[in-house]
Formats: sequence, C-alpha cells, structure tokens
Amino acid sequence: MNGTLNKVMLIGHLGDDVKMHYFDGGNCIGRFSLATNEVYINKTTNEKITSTEWHNLVVRNKAAEICEKYLSKGDKIYVEGRIKSRQWQTDDGTIKYTTEIQVTEFTFLSTKKDTENNKQNPSTESTKNTNFDPNNNDLPINDLPF
Repeated sequence: MNGTLNKVMLIGHLGDDVKMHYFDGGNCIGRFSLATNEVYINKTTNEKITSTEWHNLVVRNKAAEICEKYLSKGDKIYVEGRIKSRQWQTDDGTIKYTTEIQVTEFTFLSTKKDTENNKQNPSTESTKNTNFDPNNNDLPINDLPF
C-alpha cells in the first residue's frame, strides 16, 4: 500500500438521464450528474437551508449500459468511486478543467421505473443492488437481481 486513499461514497439523485459515449472497439462510458443535499438551520433566522452539491459521475462499459437502461433523472443511487481531475484545451486555446467521480460500485436505491411498477404491483421488489469489481468494470461481483 502506498499510504494514500482516494475513495468517495455518495447517495444522491440523478440530475439528468445517463448520457452514453461509444468508442471504437466496443467500449463505452456513461456520464450523469448526481445531486447531494445538506440541510441545516440558520441559527440567526431559524430558517431551514438546503445546499445542493453537484457531482459529475462516470461509469464504464457494462456498468454504463446497466445505468443507462435502468436509471433516469430523479432516481436515487448510492455510488462508490474515486475522484479524478482532468484538463483539456478547447479549439480556441482555452484550458478547461473538470473533476469527476469514476464509479467503481453502485446500488440503485429507488428508480422511477420501480415506483411505476409498485403502483401496478405493490409486491414488486424495488431495490436493485449492482456491485462491480473495481479492477474490471465488466465483471459483476454478484448476480444481478433483475
């Protein structure tokens, strides 16, 4: 072990549907934003304040395809991953920066599709648990329950 750790755990709601990008050779990535909220009381005004933080998430290959198929804007998800910063240069020479969460594991906590299914069939199981080996995002660690 090198004495450092880069690990992120988040629970939040998707800010948009998963956007897919496909590469030559069959690989793909999915990108989506995740909102996490912090709620606190302003001690001076007793006002309830909600602060939202937005995170840019990236999932790869089979994990990306599963997220695209089952997740949509507003769904709640738990993710684990690592922070990755990158930069690039635009056509006009401007340097741009972004910080992303490279997702290694995720668990669907609630989806709109689950809510719709539960309205039609209240006995339907609504939690999906999908864990991926962080060293190979194509190989599920356990069987998918859907």
